[in-house]
Amino acid sequence: MRILLVEDNAELASRIARRIQRAGYAVDRADTIETARSTLDGGPYAVTLLDRRLPDGDGLSLISLVREKQPGGRILMLTALDAVDDRIEGLDAGADDYLTKPFNLDEMMARIRASLRRPGGERTPAVEIGALSFDLDARAVTVAGKPARLLRRELALLEALARRAGRVVLREALISSIYGLDEEVEEHTLTTLASRLRARLHELGADVDIHSARGLGYMIVEAKPKGPS
Repeated sequence: MRILLVEDNAELASRIARRIQRAGYAVDRADTIETARSTLDGGPYAVTLLDRRLPDGDGLSLISLVREKQPGGRILMLTALDAVDDRIEGLDAGADDYLTKPFNLDEMMARIRASLRRPGGERTPAVEIGALSFDLDARAVTVAGKPARLLRRELALLEALARRAGRVVLREALISSIYGLDEEVEEHTLTTLASRLRARLHELGADVDIHSARGLGYMIVEAKPKGPS
């Protein structure tokens, strides 16, 4: 899952990006409206974090484009404009939430998680494959009912595969979900990550297989029972 951060303060943007990445999300950064416009074409983005005071204009001008390019995505405003009228203006323009600077990064992550939940408290059904269960809302994995710990990118890969269980997910889509645009991804990187996740799930007894479709991508399915030896 990817998040777009539009923020021109380099130090703050770096802190926010590191916190988002620690939570297991890929993040792309833009520091101007112009850069954000072109970056939006490389989506999809589940959430856009949008500053208002950008070098080339008001971030509110991007909201309509975000809605057009990323239908269903959420918009969280990050701004020093903390007057009530400013907050109302942002929300009326189409933002889903509003955080005023300075803000706590843990609160920001809580608001991101809340924004990803479906309206009205409706939860996304967990994906069940073999003994594996993936709670897509909480991004929590259990195997045979017991919590399973995975590394950040292992979790991101598993999420991308679980959302399309039983279907081949193209390499490009997987890389887009796991890595940011500014990260250099070597050809073997995804192969290594898939191999590591496969081994970890086998070690946990998840009863799933990750199949490679040569040259295309990967697919997660329930493991077939082994026949008599």
